[in-house]
Amino acid sequence: MLDTFYEKVVLDPLIGPFFTEIVKVNWETHMPVMYSFWESILLQTHEYRGNPMIKHLALHQKKPMKQEHFDRWVKLFHENIDSKFSGERAVLAKTRAISIATMIRIKTIQADQA
Repeated sequence: MLDTFYEKVVLDPLIGPFFTEIVKVNWETHMPVMYSFWESILLQTHEYRGNPMIKHLALHQKKPMKQEHFDRWVKLFHENIDSKFSGERAVLAKTRAISIATMIRIKTIQADQA
């Protein structure tokens, strides 16, 4: 699920540069973190111990993330889920993706206003 999602993200002209040019993500270290994050969310493993908000706020300081960036991320995530999965967990994954994008967007707006 995540491998194919990030393959699409990297190629996306709108949000891909956040991953390839601004942060220059090290995929060998990033993907295990993403696996842990989404396992914690979808399977309630509670193994993820990171703080994604801090990372995204730092990214936002380097290059502001706008609503269209979040919308594209959600769109790609939903398309990826819909192309591979269905059922309760698929719905949960899509719902959580919206919640995550919304929360990060709210926090970036608040940071801009501070």
